[in-house]
Amino acid sequence: MRDIQALQKQLHLKFKTPALLTQALTHRSYINEHGQDADTGDNERLEFLGDAVLDFVVGDMLFQRYPDMPEGQLTRLRAALVRTEALAGLARQINLGEYMRMGKGEEASGGRDRQTNLCAAFEAVVGALYLDRGVEAVRMFALPSLDALLEHVLALKLHLDARSLFQEWSQSARNQTPVYQTVSATGPDHQKEFIVEVVVGDVVAGRGEGRSKHTAAQSAARDALKRVESGELTPLAPVAEGVAPSAEAPVVQEEGE
Repeated sequence: MRDIQALQKQLHLKFKTPALLTQALTHRSYINEHGQDADTGDNERLEFLGDAVLDFVVGDMLFQRYPDMPEGQLTRLRAALVRTEALAGLARQINLGEYMRMGKGEEASGGRDRQTNLCAAFEAVVGALYLDRGVEAVRMFALPSLDALLEHVLALKLHLDARSLFQEWSQSARNQTPVYQTVSATGPDHQKEFIVEVVVGDVVAGRGEGRSKHTAAQSAARDALKRVESGELTPLAPVAEGVAPSAEAPVVQEEGE
């Protein structure tokens, strides 16, 4: 774990109340491990606030930038920009995982690079910055990265429904309908982390994670589409080696998905 002063310097931020940033980077497992010795609470409330602030900032950015875009398209674009894997990617760009405080067990299990942890930390930092400096500070911090992410989303059409796109490909190229299967569901009820695989025939075509089955399934479909684009997943040939059904937990087929 690195010193948060280094993070402030890296991001050109100066918190009036540094304890807010410390709390934003504190995973629940750290509190569970340190108990009363912990100097702050965990980041879950700040994550909740940051999620709402990001929704507003991104919604305002899109509203101003695309004055003629219908509400439905704006909603899909915003959802693509603030989805778990997108925000986790922004967190990785600033090495946020290196600054997080977490329990030894969580760290040993790969917690510093877990998408849900990184997304939560990014949202919590936004929430902390909002409380410390206001919404304009959030815009200055987040919008440059979000601008670049928006170009990426539009270029790869990530705002479109990945499940529908992959189903169209699967039925056309392989004459099979993809099936989404929940591999695991971990974490407390209010902060579940789901891992979902999409299967075509007897082949695992993609894998994704998210804080709901729906977002994890969308992530799995996007993973499958990337493999189609790279040539790993082809119309006539079997999937290339490297992706196999997980043995982490019993596979349960989605209901209503």
